Amino acid sequence: MGRKIHPLGFRLGVNQKHYSYWFAQKKDYPNFLEGDRKIRNFVENYIQRHVRNVSNYGGVGHIEIQRKTDLIQIDIHTGFPDLLIEEQSLGISHMKSDPGNFLGLESRNLRVTLTSVTQPYGDPKILAEHVALLLRSRVPFRRTMKKTIELVGRTSSRGIKIQIAGRLNGSEMARVEWAREGRVPLQTVKADVSYCYHPAQTIHGVLGIKIWIFRDTQ
Repeated sequence: MGRKIHPLGFRLGVNQKHYSYWFAQKKDYPNFLEGDRKIRNFVENYIQRHVRNVSNYGGVGHIEIQRKTDLIQIDIHTGFPDLLIEEQSLGISHMKSDPGNFLGLESRNLRVTLTSVTQPYGDPKILAEHVALLLRSRVPFRRTMKKTIELVGRTSSRGIKIQIAGRLNGSEMARVEWAREGRVPLQTVKADVSYCYHPAQTIHGVLGIKIWIFRDTQ
């Protein structure tokens, strides 16, 4: 079996679910799909610009979007929602009004909620943002992978695989390095494997970060 299929799409309907819930006519489907992408990019960029203490911020795990007849609900799953609420000028009302102005929607037709992730470092996207932060701070990639595996070891995950590709430590030739701890069955459909790809912009170029986490199904 090849390894070119997306791990989440491979398990969709088994132990993975959709992050967008709506029904549209054939002519409206491209507009809704593009709108969901804009909403997710806007929310992530908005939080990165306004959160001051980024080192203690867990990032955004995933964003669920529900479209109804006259309502769009955005559910932001984040590692530390209290930080977003306590941060000055970053209340729910501001986050609600800004996407509404960006998308041309009224605030009463847009509802934004924050949901806490039980184990932030058990989410691959939050973990990938943490890895990108360390790499941008010029932390050696081997130490970064070791620290990341230690963080995941404190959660209920049964295994992790992390892969970093690019000009590692500023070397002239790009290469791929990876590390694994525990068991990560990529070809087992029933295995609850979460996956994320996240690019990290460094002074030497872009590094690609891929993280697979095998969660405990018990």
